[in-house]
Amino acid sequence: MDVVDASFLLSSTDLTKLPPPAHPEIAFAGRSNVGKSSLINSLVGRKKLVRTSSKPGATRGINFFRVSLRGGGVLDLVDLPGYGYAQRSKAERLSWGPLIEGFLETRVGLRGVVLIVDARRGIEDDDLELIEYLEAHELPVFLVATKIDKLPAHQRKLAAEAVKRAAGRRVFAYSAETGEGRDVLSRALLKAANISE
Repeated sequence: MDVVDASFLLSSTDLTKLPPPAHPEIAFAGRSNVGKSSLINSLVGRKKLVRTSSKPGATRGINFFRVSLRGGGVLDLVDLPGYGYAQRSKAERLSWGPLIEGFLETRVGLRGVVLIVDARRGIEDDDLELIEYLEAHELPVFLVATKIDKLPAHQRKLAAEAVKRAAGRRVFAYSAETGEGRDVLSRALLKAANISE
């Protein structure tokens, strides 16, 4: 992904206030604290485009980032609120479901969803439920096992294989620290967005 410019567009908890879908969109979903922000920063080659937090559940709204690519392509990356984190209020957690589902079901520019799991924890029930939901809505799913660098070298392939077996689909092993997996995932996302490299 040859990025010329990347900028924050907006954050909203109101579907009616999201930007019009003028460009292809790729959404990023996953449990809280799996490294969504770090992954997006790594993909676009920016250290602080997306604010990272050591506190799970920091993303509360839907966050839009516009990425301009060499050659003229434009892509919107959409950071969705993390799920599965209990320390938010019950009302707030309940509001995330309709917010995320409303986005996934209504965005005409959405070209795929990157579902992120922590390679050390593997895939969990709510991840599998989201895959099933996305497949039912005919949305392409890119399953990414992040933090692969946190595992000993001899365990990395085994961890990725375990996620692949549990999900029954291709897995992209990724490290935001080392950049491992960046080129392969970038190519897949650009292809889904119909943007030529």
